[in-house]
Amino acid sequence: MDIRILGAGQEVGRSGILMKGSKNILMDYGIKIEEKTEYPLRADNVDAFVLSHAHLDHSGFSPALYHNGVPAAFGTEPTIKMARLLIEDSIELTKRKHLHPKFKKRELRAFMNSYVPHKYNEPIEFGEYSISLHDAGHIVGSAITRIENRGGRRLVYTGDFKLSKQTLHNGADVVESDILITESTYAVKEHPDRENLVKLFADNVKEIVDDGGVALIPVFAVGRSQEVLAILENNKLTNNTYLDGMAREATQIAMQYPNFISNIDILKRAMGRVATVAKERDREDALQGGSIIVTTAGMLSGGPALNYIKKLNDRSMIFLTGYQAEKTNGRKLLNNEPIIIDSEKFFVRTPFAFYDLSAHAGKSDLQDYVKRSSPETVICVHGEAEGTLEFKDWLEIEGFEAYAPKIGDNVNVKF
Repeated sequence: MDIRILGAGQEVGRSGILMKGSKNILMDYGIKIEEKTEYPLRADNVDAFVLSHAHLDHSGFSPALYHNGVPAAFGTEPTIKMARLLIEDSIELTKRKHLHPKFKKRELRAFMNSYVPHKYNEPIEFGEYSISLHDAGHIVGSAITRIENRGGRRLVYTGDFKLSKQTLHNGADVVESDILITESTYAVKEHPDRENLVKLFADNVKEIVDDGGVALIPVFAVGRSQEVLAILENNKLTNNTYLDGMAREATQIAMQYPNFISNIDILKRAMGRVATVAKERDREDALQGGSIIVTTAGMLSGGPALNYIKKLNDRSMIFLTGYQAEKTNGRKLLNNEPIIIDSEKFFVRTPFAFYDLSAHAGKSDLQDYVKRSSPETVICVHGEAEGTLEFKDWLEIEGFEAYAPKIGDNVNVKF
């Protein structure tokens, strides 16, 4: 059987992994958003589509599958709700940039109508295959996909996962496999100790607030915004917090799925205390100082965060908390380069800090997951080239058959 890499081969973003067997099963179909949006390779003759989670680098090109076909689609219920929110926003953003959309809203509707939501550990029979979804511990509804054939061979695709615990999510389920297709985002980097990092983050935010500044926290709408709110609530900081941008809608959706969040009560308390920004007057209030603003976008690629940055007082600080892709405003800020706001260069004079509150597995957790999953073959995807190739070399030293394919490559596996 061939595994064809349509995206995320030696890069982070535009995931698309096609399993070509008696039924062709596509796992994820996303986009890569940098200065220019990049798309995965074309997916032909897809019989079924499995969406691991809602983030655009995994879901963003899904409607394009419904231009000439109507493949069955599977995933969890919160994933499709969040994906719709993000994809509709990406369509509007494309229009605002006066670019031609790669798919239309009717194709998004066809995707929504074809999607059948499933719970974790619930078997999905599809031809000769049995498919099941397992908690990935990444964001609400995120899933590790397991595909088993009638001979008992098991292929597992992790998507993005977090093995260790977050405030709102327990660690990922370890799913045994014969063939493991794993993300490699942080294959050569360890994350700092989470408990100590959260304390440092909360203490720094409190210091800015107590000094009359604004703690601006740009976040990914899905996942990071909910985690940051929970951290602020646990540290008694939500009374000073404003929630803006798509983070508002995403958090309301997340609240509908308590079975997919391990500490829903924390998030409920947070949402009962924060002020949601509904109009420009609210933004003016948030900027008065002694406040925290949680808003999109996490890589400063758009959203209210950019407008806030231009108006922060001199006692403020910007808190970046997640991965900053190459060529994004967030990466430029970290490199002390001017960012782009309204098509013009803007040099940010406000101090900034980076706290690695990643929802991905770090180096040791990736290695631990592979060992516990116990595959014969490991295919490394969704990681920048250098790290993914180094991870492959480590796997081979450990005795695994390992691959780090590029986009367009086929990996032939025994299945």
